[in-house]
Amino acid sequence: MGKRSRQRQKNQTTGRDNRDNAGWGAGYADIVKENKLFEHYYKEQGLVPEGEFEHFMDAMREPLPATIRITGYKSHAKEILHCLKEKYFKDIQDLEIDGQKIEAPQALSWYPDEQAWHTNMSRKIIRKSPLLEKFHQFLVSETESGNISRQEAVSMIPPLLLKIEPHHKILDMCAAPGSKTAQLIEMLHSDMDVPFPEGFVIANDVDNKRCYLLVHQAKRLNSPCIMVVNHDASCIPTLQINSEGKKDILFYDRILCDVPCSGDGTMRKNIDVWKKWTTSNSLHLHGLQLRIAVRGVEQLAVGGRMVYSTCSLNPVEDEAVIAALLEKSEGALELADGSADLPGLKWMPGVTSWKVLKLKGQWYSDWSEVPTSRHTQIRPTMFPPKDPEKLASMHLERCMRILPHHQNTGGFFVAVLVKKAPMPWNKRYPKVLPLKHVMNEDIFTSQPNKSHFLCLISVSSLISRPPPNKKMRLFGYKEDPFVFLTEEDPVFTTIQSFYDLSPDFPKLNVLTRTHEGKKRHLYMVSKELRNVLLNNSERLKVINTGVKVWSRNSDGEEFGCAFRLAQEGIYTLQPYIRSRIIAVSVEDIKVLLTQENPFLSKLEDNAHAQAKKLGMGSIVLKYIPNPDNPAEPQCPIQLCGWRGKTSIRAFVPRNERFHYLRMLGVEVFRDKQGVGQKERDGEKEGKEEAEDQVEKDADEEGAAVNEEELDLEMNADENGSSEPKTDSSNQGTSS
Repeated sequence: MGKRSRQRQKNQTTGRDNRDNAGWGAGYADIVKENKLFEHYYKEQGLVPEGEFEHFMDAMREPLPATIRITGYKSHAKEILHCLKEKYFKDIQDLEIDGQKIEAPQALSWYPDEQAWHTNMSRKIIRKSPLLEKFHQFLVSETESGNISRQEAVSMIPPLLLKIEPHHKILDMCAAPGSKTAQLIEMLHSDMDVPFPEGFVIANDVDNKRCYLLVHQAKRLNSPCIMVVNHDASCIPTLQINSEGKKDILFYDRILCDVPCSGDGTMRKNIDVWKKWTTSNSLHLHGLQLRIAVRGVEQLAVGGRMVYSTCSLNPVEDEAVIAALLEKSEGALELADGSADLPGLKWMPGVTSWKVLKLKGQWYSDWSEVPTSRHTQIRPTMFPPKDPEKLASMHLERCMRILPHHQNTGGFFVAVLVKKAPMPWNKRYPKVLPLKHVMNEDIFTSQPNKSHFLCLISVSSLISRPPPNKKMRLFGYKEDPFVFLTEEDPVFTTIQSFYDLSPDFPKLNVLTRTHEGKKRHLYMVSKELRNVLLNNSERLKVINTGVKVWSRNSDGEEFGCAFRLAQEGIYTLQPYIRSRIIAVSVEDIKVLLTQENPFLSKLEDNAHAQAKKLGMGSIVLKYIPNPDNPAEPQCPIQLCGWRGKTSIRAFVPRNERFHYLRMLGVEVFRDKQGVGQKERDGEKEGKEEAEDQVEKDADEEGAAVNEEELDLEMNADENGSSEPKTDSSNQGTSS
């Protein structure tokens, strides 16, 4: 793909971002929301039912309702929902501000299990009420800790239609900023008792800087089954894996193809679209969208599902791409009927007739009408098939177009494709080429999606963002390598005995970021992602993978182990740990999360007795729910801690502390000084200039800077016990 095409793909991600980043009460400038060409175009296309066009335009001019989705694993999600409904929503429902009755949030009727909600509250209203301010702080804090995602309603649809199961291998082709990627990860982990689902998500984005935003969003879910890569989606490499001792091609069970688009469905919040919308945007993007979709179905397994979606209402970007894809497939693909998959969702069937408009007002109904001088701008695939039988067999009516005035949402288009057979140009497995060969060959010259492109050099890493000393290269940041540990690695000797790891602990899934020197952090990936990493180092540019499970404690060896447990990976690691576990009660957790360094005697008798039997060092604090006491949280809670000489403490990031305290019924409210402290903490992360705009784009989605590493040094505390010393600016604040 040429330089201009690649740049256009980067520039046009705006539409996708704006439907993902549904901020709470985003402000709207006073602009004239008029575009006569837009109205003329959509009236002529006839996409809006007769008599509804004015309602459609009125809805487009109204601010978009703010929406949230409860994230995380199912048991924790239920607790958050309980907290929302029984506390915050009840406080809001009878509230009046300046004579205006506040509308209580409403569950989206089509989203399963009341896990998604919308409201019309604005920031201006929120500032006028202490009750709403507490609600807002709850949303911000829970978003930062990964338990709530502020995401536009229509953006939640594609992952639901993919019908994810825990064993599925999933590719998210154009993933940043990552809201839908998070949904995919959650679905893999639907069974919280399985630390390593068989499936995984490979999340890709063409923009190197935006990949770090994607990493941040994905890392909040602490999954060992996610990998972030950086490639042009239209030529994302074919990967290989070991299957029963033989090399095999990796085909994905599910693919999300959420392509760059003109974004005219986002006008309700992306006000720039009103001024900038022209018909040329869709004409420029159509070819790129089709190339990405073709590359997606090439990598889809037979029997697999691919969802194609845009936040554009334009048939040139929607039905035209699907029709061209179906025609190229020669029966290998078919549109699935998703009408029963999301009961309660209102949508319009896809259309079978549309026209193409050139900027100067010329309408074309067929390719034969296009003058030769326009052939570089208007392509045959932009028109409906001429053969009525072929058109009918495509069942384009199974496509789904969501119109804003039907359910107070943004505009959206989605189609579900099922692969019935290999693509006609892929009857045999595609050849897997190393990246150095791909650099000099156009492997698509004999295929329908012919595209000249430059692939990127493959260097892999585990870090979530480039540290300050990294140098920007032509195609992104230089990444550190990842290195898998062997079963005989000496690092396991003390870890094995100190934590009494079970025999089935998957040592081969542990990796680090450095070839030489002391290992600072240890990470884990699932077995299948390890397979992908080991077999594709020359053709895959990995930005991030794995979840941190241990961090080096500088003087920890004197207590039996140089590595302390990391909170990020505790739910993955804990099932394999058989010692250094203290069973704690609700009251114990309250003490541990609200007091900085409590004496052992502050614990209840049972936990106190367990703690006294343990030597100093890293511990697991484990709460097991009691079904006979429904007033207490009904989900397991696992926290990392440290057993000192006479005291005990929890090592949990601030927002995660707040999360667990709310689940236990403790009121947590951060004053303005606390907010300032949070901002200062965030500044310590040292954002790179190259990432400034990416972080700004993420603000509305609730993205926040991660807690800094708890860099441990042993130091005697005021209680006389040796405790890990942490940067005081990053210690969990008490309520």
